[in-house]
Amino acid sequence: MEDPLIIAGKQFESRLMVGTGRHRNAEEMMASIGASGAQIITVAIRRLDLDNPNEKSILDYFDWDKYTVLPNTAGSRTPDEAVFTARLGREVTGSNWVKLEVQPDPASLLPDPVGTYEAAQRLIDDDFVVLPYIHADPVLAAKLEEIGCATVMPLGSAIGSGRGILTIDEVRLIIEAANVPVVVDAGLGVPSEASQALEEGADAVLVNTAIAQAADPAGMGEAFKLGVEAGRKAYLSGRIAPKHQAGASSPTEGMAAPAGSRG
Repeated sequence: MEDPLIIAGKQFESRLMVGTGRHRNAEEMMASIGASGAQIITVAIRRLDLDNPNEKSILDYFDWDKYTVLPNTAGSRTPDEAVFTARLGREVTGSNWVKLEVQPDPASLLPDPVGTYEAAQRLIDDDFVVLPYIHADPVLAAKLEEIGCATVMPLGSAIGSGRGILTIDEVRLIIEAANVPVVVDAGLGVPSEASQALEEGADAVLVNTAIAQAADPAGMGEAFKLGVEAGRKAYLSGRIAPKHQAGASSPTEGMAAPAGSRG
């Protein structure tokens, strides 16, 4: 890996993380995740049927020697619920990584900044590797980094909305200040938006609904893979500075003059 993504000392080749929710069936889920090339897969612990040990769950479909499972606390309305869910996820998966989500309003699914900070502090004290889902708030991102979060994960727009990165100015500020990976999470609808995030300097993106609900999830998974790769390569290559005036792409010196124009 010439350009690995490094989170909490662990290296990854792919900069695309994917979710397991909202897929129409297990076959489409497996095909799309395979096509995406993702190595980090997030799983909503509160949506697993843990009361029925004989029931096959999402966790049973994957080779966890190949993938890194990222349990998430989606559906938690309070810090207490999020901490409980994270600890449950650690027991179920054996992973101390957690994507932290505290969402008091089930309609908007927007993250609670105060609750997220409180839960993050408690989980870090309990030896979790915390990847918090947050508003695109540069101040909160800096405070979460200060207490030891492994990444910050600002939203592009509302979860599942497919509206793209409506918070691009704030995301840029977070990227400029962060010393941990910045993962743009939520709202991405098409690969060009993932590419935009990487072009701006984000370290990775997390995508679920845009892949799971596509007409061809496997095709869309591959498309997001390519979009992320293109965006990262563009960022590393260094874009030209925007200008307000045109600039000729061909040299003008030594151009042949029209017939009869020489004195």
